Amino acid sequence: MHTNDPDVIDRLLRSPGRWAVVGLSQNTSRAAYGVAAYLQQLGHEIVPVHPSAATVHGAPGYATLDQVPGDLDVVDVFVNAGLAGGVVDEAIARGARAVWLQLDVVDEAAAARARDAGLDVVMDTCPAIEGRARGL
Repeated sequence: MHTNDPDVIDRLLRSPGRWAVVGLSQNTSRAAYGVAAYLQQLGHEIVPVHPSAATVHGAPGYATLDQVPGDLDVVDVFVNAGLAGGVVDEAIARGARAVWLQLDVVDEAAAARARDAGLDVVMDTCPAIEGRARGL
């Protein structure tokens, strides 16, 4: 069973990086919208990934993870647990450095595949909750 490493969480939140936020759209009522804004406030670059490929918080969006140009530090997974494994596999194929599965998104097999591929894994928690708990 996956256990989140507090040092990994701290490093990911404190080290500015490029975060692909899968499931991020212009829907202001969705958690991804507020969390993406929070990540930007921490100094991270966000990349919206959603079938609508909308620009969100000034960042151009892409319909799929494989369409995102350049390197990705973190793939933040805002999809239901049944779809999370596919996103994690795409993150591994993309060479992302970490995957962050949001609160209530649990896929132990996907987490194991990511760890085996050398990615940092955070699961079933939220960057905004974790960051605020750290005074960020």
